[in-house]
Amino acid sequence: MTDGSGNVTFAWPAGAFSAPPVVTVGLQGTGVMRSHSITANTATATTVNVIAAAGITLLGIGVLAVGAPAAGVTVHAHAVAA
Repeated sequence: MTDGSGNVTFAWPAGAFSAPPVVTVGLQGTGVMRSHSITANTATATTVNVIAAAGITLLGIGVLAVGAPAAGVTVHAHAVAA
């Protein structure tokens, strides 16, 4: 689950990877548009940052508001050797 800055770190078991793994990420939840980025990836840990943006209507056109760190989002990660 993400912290107040929208970050979560996954620590991989010792010796699981000899190089940074290939990581796929899934976000759980509904309500607002969320996006993620992998901000760090090593053989021992991967850090993911999540931002959320609410939709707004401007002159009758739906647009996304500026993203903000998303705290409390459940993040799922799959890692496999490259």
